[in-house]
Amino acid sequence: MPTPVSDEALRAALATVNDPEIRRPITELDMVDSVSCSPEGEVAVTILLTVPGCPLKDTLRTDTTNALMRVDGVTSVAVTLGVMSDEQRQAMRAKLQGPARVVPFSQPSNLTRVYAVASGKGGVGKSSMTANLAAALAAEGLAVGVVDADIYGFSIPRMLGVEHPPTQVDEMILPPVANDVKVISIGMFVPGNQPVVWRGPMLHRALEQFLADVFWGDLDVLLLDLPPGTGDIAISVGQLIPNSEILVITTPQAAAAEVAERAGAIAVQTHQRIAGVIENMSWLELPDGTRQEIFGSGGGRTVADSLSRTIGTEVPLLGQVPLDTELREGADRGTPVVLSSPDSPAAVAVRAVARTLASRSRGLAGRRLGVTPTGR
Repeated sequence: MPTPVSDEALRAALATVNDPEIRRPITELDMVDSVSCSPEGEVAVTILLTVPGCPLKDTLRTDTTNALMRVDGVTSVAVTLGVMSDEQRQAMRAKLQGPARVVPFSQPSNLTRVYAVASGKGGVGKSSMTANLAAALAAEGLAVGVVDADIYGFSIPRMLGVEHPPTQVDEMILPPVANDVKVISIGMFVPGNQPVVWRGPMLHRALEQFLADVFWGDLDVLLLDLPPGTGDIAISVGQLIPNSEILVITTPQAAAAEVAERAGAIAVQTHQRIAGVIENMSWLELPDGTRQEIFGSGGGRTVADSLSRTIGTEVPLLGQVPLDTELREGADRGTPVVLSSPDSPAAVAVRAVARTLASRSRGLAGRRLGVTPTGR
């Protein structure tokens, strides 16, 4: 007669199953309503979805089945999917976010590095850099999130290949995950290609909601794709996440570099740090190995040196990214070039910048270290 499968073994297996959106064990989230096993090894388990019509319910069913089938003595698994009650959802939200609505990245104990990706003007590849840096950082093993803060010109969902909308659990928003990056954008909430026509206060409120109401979990890095210039969103980022750092994107062209300096110089007024400058579209590599500098040269270095003088500390030129048709093609099809063609010229340059950012340890400012002074 087969050895009975213990409830502890079943629960231990279920603890290895993560909710595909929240990325926490379903046992920790109280999503396991019941689980039992017959003497013949037939398991019946009921999992409570956070909301009806969960877009990843099939993934959850498959992961649950696979985890339980690995338990010795289990011969079959029948998964029933239910739905949490309002009270259960509220309890889960309180467990994840706490009772108060706050921007987690502004809290002294938070260790997430926040980079606001800025440019003085449009068309310099700011969003492409954001998407590829995010994918490259995630490939380095970091937990990464992206806020598409370019409310009027949102493009991050397409560039990162987001395939389904966010899920809302009461007032908590679960961001979709694409290429191991959590993503939120106003483009996920407007039908079709409809424009967003908002003024300053509404822009601030949208950004605040993306930061406070979205469940990001424990991120290593959060990237914000800012709109061009030094307008409302750039100011709001400085207010809502004062510890965020600015990544300035420019091209080699002198006119673009002059405008990019202004975008970086906003750090003086908002008291933010500048993480560095990335020069995009630096040159075109020709078949014979030579480089054609289509937009001139030196813009990135000029911006870095100028900002260094303005803020009184060194601002590094983090990298120069060449023109590369594979980067553009990857953005159009939702597959970042750092993943689809990691050895292409642009991908190599972006991955080098990502490694530099990844090597920076998460901050300890304001963190309680659990030490107390000893008495004399």
